[in-house]
Amino acid sequence: MKYIVALVLIWAAWTWFKRPAAKPGVAVPNEAEARAVLGVGPDADEEAIRAAHRRLVAGVHPDRGGSAELARRVNAARDVLLTRPR
Repeated sequence: MKYIVALVLIWAAWTWFKRPAAKPGVAVPNEAEARAVLGVGPDADEEAIRAAHRRLVAGVHPDRGGSAELARRVNAARDVLLTRPR
């Protein structure tokens, strides 16, 4: 029983630390491209970025008839702008 618990803990730790840094197949845009995709200016704060993301993803989400690629691009742009150093 101890071995099974130990194996489960090792597996959980392995999968936790092995997560990929970026999703495969999604090109990470630079900051200027991300701003163009979301339609925000250089002085946009976190709230404006999140509002633009919500507005855009509502129209391009695959569940609403949009394309998965467009949803990925909008999500990648949001991630770039929200993870930039301040």
